[in-house]
Amino acid sequence: MILKKLIHHILVFICFLLTGLNCAEAQTREQKVREDKKRIEASGYWYYNDLEKGIKQAAAENKPLMVVLRCLPCEECVKLDDELVESDPRVKPLLDQFVRVRIVGTNGLDLSLFQFDYDQSFAVFFLNADKTIYCRYGTRSHRTNWSDDVSIEGLGKAMEGVLELHKQFPSNRDLLKAKTGFRPLFPTPEQFPLLKDKYSSRIEYEGKVVQSCIHCHQIGDAIRQETRRNMKNGFPDEVLFPYPHPKTFGIIIDPSSSGIIKEIVASSLADKAGFKKSDKILRMNSQPILSIADVQWVLNSISGRGGKVDFLLQRGKENIALSMELENGWRVQEDISWRVSTWGLRRMVLGGMVLENIPQEEKVKQAGQKNETQLRVKHVGQFGPHAAAKNAGFQQGDFVLSFDGKSDFQNESELIRYALQNKKVGDRVPVKVIRNSKALDLQLPIQE
Repeated sequence: MILKKLIHHILVFICFLLTGLNCAEAQTREQKVREDKKRIEASGYWYYNDLEKGIKQAAAENKPLMVVLRCLPCEECVKLDDELVESDPRVKPLLDQFVRVRIVGTNGLDLSLFQFDYDQSFAVFFLNADKTIYCRYGTRSHRTNWSDDVSIEGLGKAMEGVLELHKQFPSNRDLLKAKTGFRPLFPTPEQFPLLKDKYSSRIEYEGKVVQSCIHCHQIGDAIRQETRRNMKNGFPDEVLFPYPHPKTFGIIIDPSSSGIIKEIVASSLADKAGFKKSDKILRMNSQPILSIADVQWVLNSISGRGGKVDFLLQRGKENIALSMELENGWRVQEDISWRVSTWGLRRMVLGGMVLENIPQEEKVKQAGQKNETQLRVKHVGQFGPHAAAKNAGFQQGDFVLSFDGKSDFQNESELIRYALQNKKVGDRVPVKVIRNSKALDLQLPIQE
């Protein structure tokens, strides 16, 4: 009896500690947003969540605008953001030449203007006061490792390029037209059906500030959800693989530069097209290029069915022109497993599972036949629609032999694409797996 009471008290104490930790974490997130607002507004150096005031000042002083979009609770790119906000000495003289606007949260964001890779937590737009876009900055090709793509040095080089474009404006207006995008599905994030009943057009600083904030990745979630609801001819590659990274076709750009090629992957499409290390990308399809994000913006306009991309490069003291032909399905080479919004796609077609590639030496063989699929269940969701795979009998560690009779998927992204483009909501897909050396036939439900 005494032992039972002791165990009970211990469990209560543990629950108390866990509750306290959760509260502390929640307070930290809340404080992070509130303290950022207090600190930045007190400095008087940035307009905070007020684009219109920034535009008016830029017009009055004939300065370019620098608009930083930052999802504060997200930790990715935090070092770059901190260095910028604290006016790093490498960029401080440049910052003084811009009208600076900091936007925290995307509530009310003009989606006809601010189009970028919404799986990011940090993005910079450089604009003229008439909202002509000079440059985008900020990208990521990994969940947390941003340093391969961006740096404070690279940002400074992009800022120098923007100041040059601004000096030439408006004579270069036609060159910059294509930097403004397409008409969005909805004017602002909170008008998407997925977000409409949960968020308003502003962050509620007087209330639950964290819960009222629309994160960048939620826009991507909403776009995919709306595409899923309205698709007639399959899920398009343009939505599934947004903002392709130049490494997709073999170009590695130096993150500390403004478009200088650091490396060309041997035998890649870029290698075959004649690109070389140290080439500087000046233009793509006539658009001025100042960053990897600018490169991705041009690539994002190319259909998943393929197309031609024209480059103007600086090689040594000469400028040379090169072209690259992208074939049908070129976007499929992108790995989307790192993207936050891929979780929504996993709910739709994987029942909440996360799949990982299997090392060659671990690949499973069944009945003497080599299995081409290289996937294993890394994680199985436990709650709500993300628990559909668990409820269907899937377990962590299962080796996937085939999905819908196909056994040639090279990665999770390929399988997700196949399912989205070939299966409908309500379908039940046959999946063969091996568990503890035993073959099992399971049925995976396709969800909205």
